[in-house]
Amino acid sequence: MAEVTTSCFSRVALLILYILHQSCVAKSTLIFNVLSFGAKPNGVIDSTQAFLDVWTAACASSDSTTIRVPKGRYLLPNAMVFKGDNCKSTDITFRIDGTLIASSDYRVLGQANNWLSFEGVTGVSIIGGALDAKGTSLWACKLAGSTDCPNGGATSLSFTNSKNININGLMSLNSQMFHIVINGCQDVRIKGVKVNAAGNSPNTDGIHVQLSRNVAIFNTSIKTGDDCVSIGPGTKDLWIEQITCGPGHGISIGSLAKDLEEEGVQNVTVKNAIFKGTQNGLRIKSWARLSNGFVQGVQFLDVVMFNVQNPIVINQNYCPHNINCPAQVSGVKVSDVVYQNIQGTSATAIAIKFDCSATNPCSGIRLENVSLTCRNQEVQSHCANANGKIVGTVQPNNCL
Repeated sequence: MAEVTTSCFSRVALLILYILHQSCVAKSTLIFNVLSFGAKPNGVIDSTQAFLDVWTAACASSDSTTIRVPKGRYLLPNAMVFKGDNCKSTDITFRIDGTLIASSDYRVLGQANNWLSFEGVTGVSIIGGALDAKGTSLWACKLAGSTDCPNGGATSLSFTNSKNININGLMSLNSQMFHIVINGCQDVRIKGVKVNAAGNSPNTDGIHVQLSRNVAIFNTSIKTGDDCVSIGPGTKDLWIEQITCGPGHGISIGSLAKDLEEEGVQNVTVKNAIFKGTQNGLRIKSWARLSNGFVQGVQFLDVVMFNVQNPIVINQNYCPHNINCPAQVSGVKVSDVVYQNIQGTSATAIAIKFDCSATNPCSGIRLENVSLTCRNQEVQSHCANANGKIVGTVQPNNCL
């Protein structure tokens, strides 16, 4: 009997060892170091080819792969595209302990749409590190009104037509234009990201999402010169939680109605947000022109404002600087928008402004437990073509 018991235990032990071995084999990860491909961490020698070569090597494997970028500064002066067309791996992680830097000459990247671009990839993660796009000289050129400036500038990090993307603990510094763009993607998680740019840096949106589904942004700090988060047409199932914004232009849905044929925005939640000295807080904006676009199912929950110029705003006559305004009526229909537990201070007397379309009035607007004050002024609300209801205490007084 003892022999049988010992034999059974031996078989069980062997089985457990086999399962553990197979588990380790299944989870094995190839590791590529950019230094082995010729990258130089001195911030002087161009490491572009090394990064492209290590990407090619990672894509050639069907295993999970980690691309290690050790401490140091890596000069990547040119626009780079990491394509997923021929990628066998669906699990590639960039683990960055250093800083990737662009050229200090803004003209090198100034005509490019993107600096670091991922196109058609699956299962890519970017963990840690910093991107320094050296955008300050381009901003200065634009702010000075020089005719020698490039019309646009490069987005620092872009994902297009990709899925299962993870960006964790990345810092983006001084982007020429947008910092991070998620375009045509699915299943994206952004966590612990920090964005830093001057409050007067033009068109430097922190995170821009469009034509994408199931995107989550958590525990993020954004200081920039434009929208902290901008939400474009075709965005569905977006969750933003624990975000700090300021300086910047707030969190904006839009601008919409740029085109007649335009996908709608739906199922967006912003929760536990803090705005500090921003131009706007929670904003929905559309141009005053015909469009079949829409905004539906939006929740703004548990938000604190500190000295925000326009804490709550829907503007369907959007036209920055009042130049070449379409002077029509917005076709975008805004419905089912909830503002719940919003408190803090407004820098202007009009703390709530709903300027909606005359032909497509806003509907289903819900204000619940809103408390906004303004130093030395009586706080007010303004409504045009807006329908909805209030729940609990709302200050300023309801104008719906």
